[in-house]
Amino acid sequence: MNSVAGGGSFLSFPALVFAGVAPISANATNNAAMWVGTIGSARGYREELREQRGMLLPVILVSIVGSLIGACLLLVTPQALFARLIPWLLLFATIVFAVSPFLTRNAPAVPRHAPWQIAVQFAVAIYGGYFGAGMGILMLAVLAFSGLPSFNAQNAIKNVLSVSINGIALVPFVIARIVDWRFAVPMAVAAVLGGYLGARFFRRVPQRISRLLVVAIGVAMTTVFFLRTFR
Repeated sequence: MNSVAGGGSFLSFPALVFAGVAPISANATNNAAMWVGTIGSARGYREELREQRGMLLPVILVSIVGSLIGACLLLVTPQALFARLIPWLLLFATIVFAVSPFLTRNAPAVPRHAPWQIAVQFAVAIYGGYFGAGMGILMLAVLAFSGLPSFNAQNAIKNVLSVSINGIALVPFVIARIVDWRFAVPMAVAAVLGGYLGARFFRRVPQRISRLLVVAIGVAMTTVFFLRTFR
């Protein structure tokens, strides 16, 4: 699931909380495990990444800076207000991704690295460093307007950016000693296997089916977070 739209956190983060891990520690622990898993996902899209190497550096740089800001904010800011915004962010991202094929149909491709794309990716990276659940859907929503040749190419770029965002966020989390390695290590092993196999599998799935699955994951994540936040 995580190799498709970052949906793995929908399962892994609540599982950590239900296991008794404190929410901030659960978030950091989940980040550590998902980072390892996204490496496997990125490797599964090596062919698409070779074709898109030219667009990677600028978005990776802004993702690194944004992620570091988000991670530091997590360590010093109460989560209550941001937690109430998460369902709305997920709802917005899911809607944007769902309608993006209709909005971009027969329209000229947006130039890559357009200022608004860099700015939005920076904001997504801050969100990813702070919390991260649904980050993949947000990035796919942005990449849907980037003029990439296929959904698989979008997924490949998304996975590389996820590696950058989760990896950089892990640094302040480790320094602050909030990662629970008892859970992070076995989760990371499972994430590597699932991420790599998931990426290899979804490269062979028709793009329409992949998009429908992404939207379904987005709807499910949004519903659960609304229920958890406002019940």
